[in-house]
Amino acid sequence: MSSRTAYETLLRPVLYRLGKGDAEIAHEQTLNGLRRLGRVPGAVSALSRSLGAIPAGAARTVFGIRFPGPVGLAAGMDKNGIALPAWRALGFGFVEVGTVTALPQPGNEKPRLFRLVSDEAVINRMGFNNLGSGALAERLAAYGPLGYPLGISIGKSKVTPLADAVQDYVTSLQRLYRYGDYFAVNVSSPNTPGLRSLQDSGQLRELLTALHHEAVSLSAGGRGAKPILVKIAPDLTPSAIDELLQVCTDVGVAGIIATNTTIGRGGVESHPLAAEAGGLSGRPLTEIAAKTVAHIQAETQGALPVIGVGGILEPADAARLLDAGASLVQVYSGLIYRGPGLIRRLNRSLL
Repeated sequence: MSSRTAYETLLRPVLYRLGKGDAEIAHEQTLNGLRRLGRVPGAVSALSRSLGAIPAGAARTVFGIRFPGPVGLAAGMDKNGIALPAWRALGFGFVEVGTVTALPQPGNEKPRLFRLVSDEAVINRMGFNNLGSGALAERLAAYGPLGYPLGISIGKSKVTPLADAVQDYVTSLQRLYRYGDYFAVNVSSPNTPGLRSLQDSGQLRELLTALHHEAVSLSAGGRGAKPILVKIAPDLTPSAIDELLQVCTDVGVAGIIATNTTIGRGGVESHPLAAEAGGLSGRPLTEIAAKTVAHIQAETQGALPVIGVGGILEPADAARLLDAGASLVQVYSGLIYRGPGLIRRLNRSLL
């Protein structure tokens, strides 16, 4: 960036000191602040017209859903949906909540979230910490309309054996179906043991077939089933991606989210925290995400819409993903390093 923003010079240093530098405490405090904002009458509407204004003409329709803008909040930021009314104030065109699991679970032991500030990266091994899909369904029922499309990311409960994974995912889909506009099937987090094996073609086909059939069953008269997307890892080989894409095409998946965090440490090897277990996100994913999106676009000739996510810290990063073939983009780590003003800059530049 040519100049540092007020967030970077004033607010970010304060957030980074919270909890003696514990990144998860800063995360929780930020969510709680947004939750309080969402409860102030008129506050979200007022901010939406100023800070979060999405330029006219930014709307686009992807897999049958009308998105007010192309920039969304990635899963993982607001797992339990506690701040959903407030995200609209920042200019997001859509939000993806979760990842949630059929069973509530605490996630992995703390500390489990680390900032690699010099590399503008994040390592997390959260482990799908969430209150469960039943609790999320109750919260969404209480909210009512949110004013933007809502994606819901679903994953496997840690205690559920892989042999029973299909029913675990189906249970969450059943509970949440009426509330989501699309559903993201997370089979690519590196922080639940064995989860990534569900990207193998045989297991993936079984899972997606069951979810597709359930979505058709839950839709009115079996028509207009809500879109199901698959979130993939950036660590797959090109041939493995191609096999996965073939399964998605065969089953009728609506789109791909590329990508999740990486287990690689390219670009951050010398950082003292690089040895921490977990998935790496932020700046080191910029190149990987763009290449993965481009590969999917080339392989499918645009038949499978892609939501590009990974390493978006500047407008040029988002533009690169769209140029590679993404229809929409999502942000997470970029908020940590650039703050809420990033969303406004992205919306303006991408238009």
